[in-house]
Formats: sequence, structure tokens, C-alpha cells
Amino acid sequence: MIKVAVCGANGKMGQEVVKAVNNAEDMSLVAQIDIYNGQFATIKDAKNSVSIDVLVDFTQPDSIYENALYCLNNGIKIVVGTTGLSDIQIEELKKLSEGKKTACLIAPNFSTGAVLMMKFAEMASKYFDNAEIIELHHNQKKDAPSGTAVKTAALMSDGAESYTTGNCTEKETIEGARGANVYNNIHIHSVRMPGYMASQEVLFGSSGQILTIRHDSTNRECYMPGVLLAIRYVEENGGFVYGLDKIM
Repeated sequence: MIKVAVCGANGKMGQEVVKAVNNAEDMSLVAQIDIYNGQFATIKDAKNSVSIDVLVDFTQPDSIYENALYCLNNGIKIVVGTTGLSDIQIEELKKLSEGKKTACLIAPNFSTGAVLMMKFAEMASKYFDNAEIIELHHNQKKDAPSGTAVKTAALMSDGAESYTTGNCTEKETIEGARGANVYNNIHIHSVRMPGYMASQEVLFGSSGQILTIRHDSTNRECYMPGVLLAIRYVEENGGFVYGLDKIM
């Protein structure tokens, strides 16, 4: 049995992970960690009380880096679902994971459909010189742009030298009107509004045509097969993985 701890267990995603682990025949839920009425308030408290094979983190952008550092420095394999890590922080966690020989899997999105959307966008990027990303989430999401949007843009980055080919010289009369500009001029636009859960559109354009690749998540259960896949993977394999697509 894989001994699993869930950090952020009382959050909306954390509660789904708790249910999924409890229903998995090859897993045992040994700790529910949450600063708000959790079985344990911190990872350290849990580690001092129970044996943990894999910790799943769905907490907050401002705490995930320190949580991951603690796990890797203390021999706890970790699956990270919390977004908001910078490229520098991800690289540091990769070095630490490899140095400590403790598995770490970071996934901006655990939905298999969202992963396929990212892969399709990567494939299409070779054929278009113009592209933008629109991501739409509920208004309780604290980081923007989403980790999925950033990962999508990174996957697309080798497809063209610039994704604003042929655009006129622009001047924003209101700062931010064109969104964030990343990875070879891919503009990312973030929408936060009640009624959405998680959606993303990748728009590709060329003369006479538009290609739209879109994925919508309508409930949090859709992420659980990916989370369980990640738990099993880090338990059986060492090393560092960024993106669920690497193990699908």
C-alpha cells in the first residue's frame, strides 16, 4: 500500500484527492494536512507522527515552494498540483530532487483532456506564426496566468520565433490590455469570474483561417485519474518530472 498524505486537505481540490485516495485499493490515506482544522497543521507535524511515502500538495502559491523543499530534504516523494511556481523555483526543485534522489512530479494540470489540449497546441504551433491564449477560471484562483497557460506557451515556444508576425506596432493606452507577453510573444489573457471552473482556449491565426483548441473542466473529479497516476508513478520511479504528459 502506498502511504499518502494530502496537504491542503480541506480545500476543494484537497477534498477530492482525499476521496480518490480513500477509494484507491493500492493506497492508504495516512495524513490530512491543513492549517484550517486539519488532522495535522504542518507537513512536519505529520511526518513526526506517521510514515509517508508520497505527499500530494494542493495548497497556495505562496507556500508550495517551501512545502516542496521540506519534502525533498526529508525524503518524502511529492506530487505538486499547486500552481504559481516560477521557472527558477522549478529548476531548483529539479536539482534538489535529483540530488536527494527523491521523486518530485509537478503538473500544471492533472486533467487528461487538458494535457491533450496542450499537446495539440504544441503540434499546431509549427504551422502558425500568430497565437494567443485565453484562460478562464473561477474568481477564487489566486495566481494568474494559470500554470496550464504558462506550460502551454512553453510547449509552443519552439514553433515560431515570434507569434505576432505581421502585427503593427502596438501601444497600450491602458496597461495590460494585451495581456502578458511570454515565450516568443505569446499573449496570455486571464479571466477570473464566478461561474467558470477551468477553461482554456489557444487561438492560432494565419491569413484566411483561425484554429481554436479549447478545453473545459466542469468538475474537479476529472483531475483525479491524473492525480492517482502521478502518485503511483513517483512511488515506483525516481527523479523529477514536469508535466503529466511525460508519464501518460
